[in-house]
Amino acid sequence: MLQKFPAFEGVKGPVVVVVMDGYGIPKHDVGSAIDAARKPTLDRLFAEYPNIRLRAHGTAVGMPSDDDMGNSEVGHNAIGAGQVYAQGAALVANAIAEGAIWQGEAWQQIVAGARAGENGKAGVLHFIGLFSDGNVHSHIDHLKAMVLRAKEEGVPTVRIHALLDGRDVPETSALDYVVPFEAFLKELSGAGFDARIASGGGRQCITMDRYDANWPMVARGWRTHVLGEGPQFANATEAVHGLRERNPGTIDQDLPEFVIAENGKPIGTIEDGDAVVFYNFRGDRAIEITRAFVEEDFSEFDRVRHPRVTYAGMLQYDGDLQLPKRFLVAPPAIKDTSAEWFSKSGLAQFACSETQKFGHVTYFWNGNRSNKFDGETWQEVPSDVVPFEQRPWMKAAEITDAMIAALQSGQYKVLRCNYANGDMVGHTGNFRAATMAIEAVDLALSRLLPAIDAAGGVALITADHGNADEMFELDKKTRQPATNKDGSYKAKTAHTLNPVPLVLYDNVSGGKLGLRQTETAGLSNIAATVANLLGLQKHEKWDDSVLDVK
Repeated sequence: MLQKFPAFEGVKGPVVVVVMDGYGIPKHDVGSAIDAARKPTLDRLFAEYPNIRLRAHGTAVGMPSDDDMGNSEVGHNAIGAGQVYAQGAALVANAIAEGAIWQGEAWQQIVAGARAGENGKAGVLHFIGLFSDGNVHSHIDHLKAMVLRAKEEGVPTVRIHALLDGRDVPETSALDYVVPFEAFLKELSGAGFDARIASGGGRQCITMDRYDANWPMVARGWRTHVLGEGPQFANATEAVHGLRERNPGTIDQDLPEFVIAENGKPIGTIEDGDAVVFYNFRGDRAIEITRAFVEEDFSEFDRVRHPRVTYAGMLQYDGDLQLPKRFLVAPPAIKDTSAEWFSKSGLAQFACSETQKFGHVTYFWNGNRSNKFDGETWQEVPSDVVPFEQRPWMKAAEITDAMIAALQSGQYKVLRCNYANGDMVGHTGNFRAATMAIEAVDLALSRLLPAIDAAGGVALITADHGNADEMFELDKKTRQPATNKDGSYKAKTAHTLNPVPLVLYDNVSGGKLGLRQTETAGLSNIAATVANLLGLQKHEKWDDSVLDVK
């Protein structure tokens, strides 16, 4: 159990953590959907209640450098664990740099599987993943290193299934990656080695669904990568040009599927005896396609055929479910999370979000753990399967309903929720929809805060990273919003490097409590702050609290 906190006996009511996903603190008025939104509740919170800034990107959340944006996975890891762990990007980069990945049993099995093939014929090594250097789900340099190593180890044929990004990188930047990579593969090929891009499509169109929200999207990916079904092109560069001509105005993440073919025959279907590496290191958008490859009794869609392959993920995407059992780099072993220790202290906890972020307030919050701790209740609100810009309010109202009901039940001492609006709508690049998303969260807070007051509780209102705070790309030289040739602003769909807020909503201590701003304050300081509000000392492994007791 956690020890009593001598400086403060704790609030009598519950402590609520509210994550406004994608809500950064903007540096520019122009391009900030947050500044443009009508948000009287949030304006009042920032004007009247203690608030500080928290770091939510780069080394503060375990990424390799401070040039790396944060994301919802690492953000919720840090909030829930109270600690900073080296995350996927850093783990993989280190494993490649040190050569440990090549010595691992999983990589050796992948190579052996591809070389052995089936019926005396060598197999093909397939790489599927997000094709960019966004460093949120994957990095193209990791892919390049694996292709080079495959050639060194005698794998005769490599095929790449490229999921176009336009979300963690500029929205129409696909050719910046495809053109040089095809040139790299062409130079590498020859003398018994053949490496080419075989299929692909936008990440929001095929393959990379998450949280069981849109299985037809995964099915399209399966038909594209495995069965070779889709519009045919001579190479990936021609595919991107052709798809843009056929789908004017469509950004990379939404481009439909494509297949590379010769004489009408796909060059990279996945067959018995092949090996497959899903090279994303982040787990949420890797689990469903992994299930399609590894589960014998799979029923989410008709696979038509299920090739016998040697399959590996870059990391293990779900430790409790062991998905997949074979993985190239071990994920961080996150121990002593806040939920675990609040449970050991006998505190009942409640977690809620809609499908799009449900795994973040549960699985990621609990240190990449699928199972509940004793005393935890999880409530998922099913997300709508529509483009987010068409329904920017998403499920904020329903999440609020669930939170209010949980507060009124009197069962829970610690509650947490995630409003996904600012992030999911921010990713669309639609400025007006993003302002509506922020307004929906503001309205939700106007309903939730009185329920917290009625329960005698307090709230910490924060975010996991920025997104809606910068809806336009910034010029690299001027750091001002960049413009297109027609003078319009270039839409930005990626996360930002901006800090996020932490607001202490407290109407019960009589002004006794505040927040302490420090240079290093980040998301990992929240867990200890919650503990202190509960009248408990932090776990020794957690980063320091930012609670100021006057």
